[in-house]
Amino acid sequence: MKKAIKIIGVIAVIGLIIAAIVASITAKPSNAEKIWDQDMTVGNIEAKNYFIIYSDLVCPYCVAFEDAIVENEEEFQRYIKDHDIVVEVRLSDFLYEYGEAHAEHSRHSAIAAYCAKNEGRFWDYYNLAVASVWNDYFKGAGKGGFTALNANSANYWSEIGHKIGLGETFDTCVETKAPLNEIKENAAKSAKLISGMPYFKFNKFVSSGFGLDGDWEDVLQFFQAGLDS
Repeated sequence: MKKAIKIIGVIAVIGLIIAAIVASITAKPSNAEKIWDQDMTVGNIEAKNYFIIYSDLVCPYCVAFEDAIVENEEEFQRYIKDHDIVVEVRLSDFLYEYGEAHAEHSRHSAIAAYCAKNEGRFWDYYNLAVASVWNDYFKGAGKGGFTALNANSANYWSEIGHKIGLGETFDTCVETKAPLNEIKENAAKSAKLISGMPYFKFNKFVSSGFGLDGDWEDVLQFFQAGLDS
């Protein structure tokens, strides 16, 4: 009898160990484990719904999407709160590394944005940069805005930082290209995961591209597709 009880006990322990192993393998990783950089997120980190935007600040289609959000910031904030969404922007110099020829401003813009991030000001910088480059170059001109942008100096991106109050530390970071390795690594990781720019992953929904004449209602269609997935 004692032997039988011991055998049952051993079997139960083994069963618990196996169950724990299976649970650890099948457990869904938390958002915090999947997010590349929490400073580039907005919303509750552990929200039920997770929206990723792969972006480059000199991609006119990316900027068209993001400007529609910036123009409707209050509604956007309310929407992601009401629908329990965390949004992550995976920004890099993708178009410099893998895309358009003569996209030097892809790298310049990413360096400035990451330098702002290092001072805890990523969203202040990013939102102003999106609005600025859209209105200064891409609105109306679309991809043709590259020509005028490329004729401008790299200081364009530093000046955006100055407008939000960033100073000497930011300038030094930009001049030394301090975050360049991080940016290049993120571009390389993006290249393995995406096709096209911008590229969206929202729950099980994936898509690329956005119309230059798109507006807030078009943005909401992308969010709804993710929620429906």
